[in-house]
Amino acid sequence: MAERYPEIEPYAHGMLGVGDGQSVYWEQCGNPAGKPAVVLHGGPGSGCIPSFRRIFNPEAYLIVLLDQRGAGRSVPYAGEPATSLQANTTQHLIADLELLREHLGIGQWLVWGISWGSTLGLAYAQTHPERVSEIVLASVTMTRPMDIDWLYHGVGRFFPEEWRRFRDGAGPAGARLVPVGGRGRVAGGPRAEPALRRPSLPHVLRPGGDPLLPSPRLAR
Repeated sequence: MAERYPEIEPYAHGMLGVGDGQSVYWEQCGNPAGKPAVVLHGGPGSGCIPSFRRIFNPEAYLIVLLDQRGAGRSVPYAGEPATSLQANTTQHLIADLELLREHLGIGQWLVWGISWGSTLGLAYAQTHPERVSEIVLASVTMTRPMDIDWLYHGVGRFFPEEWRRFRDGAGPAGARLVPVGGRGRVAGGPRAEPALRRPSLPHVLRPGGDPLLPSPRLAR
């Protein structure tokens, strides 16, 4: 694996009010006059980490990191049981990205996403293709129902002990887990609100172009 660039600190950061009582944390690193690139973290809900600043050459890129709505340093924190997730959907996150891009005065940016961030990056590029210069995806997932079922249930066949510990922390035995905003909850539980509305994206989209069908080699 190639080594990442040296550790750096942001030269600017702040909180952006995005509506619905939500504020999103953002930061800028690298070259203020460089090529803009935005980093979309996974989760949903994990938040950005300092190593993400090291993905791009800081002399050539203006690197934008953010904690998506409800994650990391953004408020309110979605991990708190009292926090409603009704205003935390994919469309809200896409709108937040546009508000941040406009706030920072960026016309187009490279979109880099990992795991859930790859799904969000694809959805953003589909919605605003004119704002995406390139898209780079890592640990790609489409966040389809079959993907969610694998994450919360199917993987237990291969890691039964780890899955049992995960399952035991979520609620009464025998109930089925459902993912809600990055939180594993029990279906029908007291706070199992249907707020995780992630899109099913069966195709990879080229900004401004036609859908690209997944490679048959990768679909095995």
